Amino acid sequence: MDVTDKTGVRERVVEIRDLHKSFGNYHVLQGVNLDLYRGENLVVLGKSGTGKSVLIKIIVGLLNADSGSVKVLGSEVDKIDYKSLLSLRLRVGFSFQNSALYDSMTVRQNLEFPLVRNRRNLTKGEVAAEVERVLDAVGLLQTLNQMPSELSGGQRKRIGIARTLILQPDIMLYDEPTAGLDPITCLEINGLINEVQERFHTSSIVITHDLTCAKAVGDRVAMLLDGTFQRQGTFEEVFNTDDERVKTFYDYNFIQ
Repeated sequence: MDVTDKTGVRERVVEIRDLHKSFGNYHVLQGVNLDLYRGENLVVLGKSGTGKSVLIKIIVGLLNADSGSVKVLGSEVDKIDYKSLLSLRLRVGFSFQNSALYDSMTVRQNLEFPLVRNRRNLTKGEVAAEVERVLDAVGLLQTLNQMPSELSGGQRKRIGIARTLILQPDIMLYDEPTAGLDPITCLEINGLINEVQERFHTSSIVITHDLTCAKAVGDRVAMLLDGTFQRQGTFEEVFNTDDERVKTFYDYNFIQ
């Protein structure tokens, strides 16, 4: 669901140009070019170790690129000062693979923490209302006073997404959102990603190697091969190829 302005031009909220990143002699990203448009779900596909997670860490300034440029919501990530980077990060929600919940806090406290820390002008009533709003959005209002240890893996994923949404980000970054989940819960998380896009009007990058997830949530798919995005388009366009690297990935991964 991409969004265009009054002239019919699609707005880029992330622009990546000629990005390189190496770790010693291991060349992970080798000239990456990628755009994320406002309102779309973009899936980044690739095998483990191909640099998918490295890419989104560079997008939010958790890692520095060796060369190239990354522009997020109009700001060049490597050229802004630290204070501006922190402000930019508040507009980019990062849903970690392991949900990253604090085990010693209840669900309510986990959700209150980023809000109280970053929105100091809110009253206790406003904080409580925001917590309930995002919990309701992910269908887990009944877990308000539970501990993370009492939740299933799928519930923890949902709470992690809720905690990201509570700051009302413009962009969502999902790192392997269906990893370690059973097939039924995977379908639920895929549905939630689409619901978040529709309800909160987010632009999202979904990092995954799960083709069922990619097909369910991706308005557009970009496949990372040998350090660059060599195939981009709809799911069908990306996999309509005789490239053995792509066919092998499909045959190994996809559930018919």
